[in-house]
Amino acid sequence: MRHQLLLFTFILSSVFSFAQSEEKIVEDFEPSVVNQPGKEFPKVNSEGRVRVKIEASEANNVQLDIGGVKYDLEKNEEGIWIGESAPQDEGFHYYQLNIDGASVPDPGSKYYYGAGRWGSGIEIPAKDKEFYALKDVPHGTVSKNLYFSEITRQWRRNFVYTPPGYFENLDKRYPVLYLQHGSYEDETGWSSQGHANLILDNLIASGDAEPMIIVMDNGYAYRPEDLEKAGGNRPRSSFEDVLIKEVIPQIDGKFRTIPNREHRAIAGLSMGASQTMSIIMNNLDQFAYYGGFSGTANFPGDKEVDAGTFLNGAFSNAEEMEQKLQVLFLSLGTKEAEIFFKTVNGFRDMLDRQDIDYIFYSSPETGHEWLTWRRSLYQYTQLLFKNN
Repeated sequence: MRHQLLLFTFILSSVFSFAQSEEKIVEDFEPSVVNQPGKEFPKVNSEGRVRVKIEASEANNVQLDIGGVKYDLEKNEEGIWIGESAPQDEGFHYYQLNIDGASVPDPGSKYYYGAGRWGSGIEIPAKDKEFYALKDVPHGTVSKNLYFSEITRQWRRNFVYTPPGYFENLDKRYPVLYLQHGSYEDETGWSSQGHANLILDNLIASGDAEPMIIVMDNGYAYRPEDLEKAGGNRPRSSFEDVLIKEVIPQIDGKFRTIPNREHRAIAGLSMGASQTMSIIMNNLDQFAYYGGFSGTANFPGDKEVDAGTFLNGAFSNAEEMEQKLQVLFLSLGTKEAEIFFKTVNGFRDMLDRQDIDYIFYSSPETGHEWLTWRRSLYQYTQLLFKNN
């Protein structure tokens, strides 16, 4: 019986391996739109497969690591390794190459800060990519703004999007959106991976969004004394204090903003959604609009939470909340991990019980990734500052 079972297992394994080897790949690969200038690889085909190529003649094993799944590459007689992934979801993905156990960026792709490192990125063309495409419309400017934080005792920076016409219409003032990145990313994410500037350029050109300034800062901010006490661990973030006490006053002083809560919005993705939720609930005198994309991780998803205890009872008074919050926007991708459905839907359940109005957007066929958040920003910014 044991020999029969082993034989059956061997046959199944052989059939599966044969099926894999016989899998036909559509040979219509094109260079990725985010390749380094002049680089032919990586390539993407119509199925969403990613093909990579690297010269490593002395290597014994090379793999493509994308989405946490590793794919073996094959070496030819010239010592060049080449291979491809399974079909990937539409949108942007971080990836790397693994050469004899060492993970390295692909020299053919542009580099992005994500997953806590600078590494390679790939773009699988989306069917709705036009809303973040570079088009022949008036374009705004993304500038780097340096400032010294007395709270963190460090030089910091944010990136500031100013809309088309900002440098021509010198008498015009603008509302501001403070837009935060996710965990293990930084202030470069929204203008690089997220294409926030292109999304707004296109929306403003079509008349679907109000011209606005967008401020993208780094959500990691720590007081020196807190870092010292933590002894190498990550302490409680002081970003709320940095934003409220330093960033907003500086932005209002340096740029032509409309410096009141009715013309100030805040939003973030994942970790940034949780951060901004706490910030706005503690500072409703500063903001009138909230957007949480794949977030509210500070809301426990395993049990029903009383509005009277969550965030110090910020949602216990529905009438006051609806008077102060002109837009409460939440979003998720339909392929997000279960934990995000639990937390976001748990938060929605609480809002429903409190009879607090909110807007929910579901991004089709995307997970915890930049296409979800691009689409969310596209939807959210069309709602901002309309009552003003």
